[in-house]
Amino acid sequence: MSGISRDDIELLSGWFGALDGIGANDDGSVTRLGYSDEEDALIRTVADLAAERGFPHYADEAGNVFIHNGTGEGEYTLIGSHLDSVVQGGRFDGVAGVLGGLFVLSGIGESLPLKVGIFRMEESSSFGLATVGSSLATGRLSGEKLHNIKNSAGKTLHERITERGHSASPRKISAVKEYLELHIEQGRVLEAKGLSLGIVNSIAAPVRLRVTFTGRQDHSGATPMNLRSDALVGAAMLITDVERFALAELQNASVATVGVIQNAPNVFNVIPGETALGIDVRGIDLESRERVVLRISRRAEDIARERELDCSVNIVSKSDPVRMDAGLQKKLSACAAKLGVRYMIMPSGAGHDAMNFVDICPAGMLFIPCRDGISHNKREFAKIEDIITACKVLLEYLRS
Repeated sequence: MSGISRDDIELLSGWFGALDGIGANDDGSVTRLGYSDEEDALIRTVADLAAERGFPHYADEAGNVFIHNGTGEGEYTLIGSHLDSVVQGGRFDGVAGVLGGLFVLSGIGESLPLKVGIFRMEESSSFGLATVGSSLATGRLSGEKLHNIKNSAGKTLHERITERGHSASPRKISAVKEYLELHIEQGRVLEAKGLSLGIVNSIAAPVRLRVTFTGRQDHSGATPMNLRSDALVGAAMLITDVERFALAELQNASVATVGVIQNAPNVFNVIPGETALGIDVRGIDLESRERVVLRISRRAEDIARERELDCSVNIVSKSDPVRMDAGLQKKLSACAAKLGVRYMIMPSGAGHDAMNFVDICPAGMLFIPCRDGISHNKREFAKIEDIITACKVLLEYLRS
């Protein structure tokens, strides 16, 4: 796509540079957890960048922040994303959408009602629950539920939110005419096809399971192999089966990942007495995803019986796959074609804040390529030119 100026590149690059040091780690990654000092600092910095261009902001009761162009209290278009990251994550996931939204807001000025939303705790690193800020804003998440969600230190999510001065039961967002989100793909499809843009038609949704095996904690040297009740061995058996169950659903694009292992007492000379697994199962085909979840649950129970262990399987969180608005897909496609941007219609394997808006307004998403498909990693990278290209498509859509 032509028409990307050096000034535009320098402007957006400068905005990314203003955030670079926040939450930076020595290895080049960033850690910017939701409802943390780092997330607060990121929001303040973006709000300052917006103020420099004459755009005020306000926060809702949950701490989500909205930058706007002061065009009244009626219906408005909302462009949103997040600023938090996973532990040792990259600098583009979420941030590209927020800064891209600010770029679009700068291009629109006061010609139509437009806001840029910064949603809290989109990532699930701390509490195992994703898209928290947007879920609270849209009423899809009850504040009561947050009393039962804890991090590894035993603090509840309700405590984390309220101790930072926010409400876990905010008023529901209103007057949103349509929701748009720009995001890095977090995969390698666009790059492999040599395309600049993806228009998202559906978003996969996860089921998060916590499977706990409880055996007997004994001395590792004094207990014969045939008398052991080793929780970790049971968990290890399930881990390989999780992969097998997901591979059986490959044609339906379901996936499953054991991302957390908590082993106790986790020392050399003690047989593990308790091992808990955090398992993420997701897909765009609800029946396929549920088959994987059911097989995991049944296999965990079978392993426990075979190895004389106790076992519990708990659902930490669950949401359903969603479809993006067909009308928005069609209009965004037409705008991309008009600008000569090569694009494809594609699903999202990752969850995003956009999925929480489908019940209250038309919602759409644009993907841009990320190098080698890498995300949640210090090597995460997207071209500034690709972000601007997506912004130009959004501008064309808003002006049409």
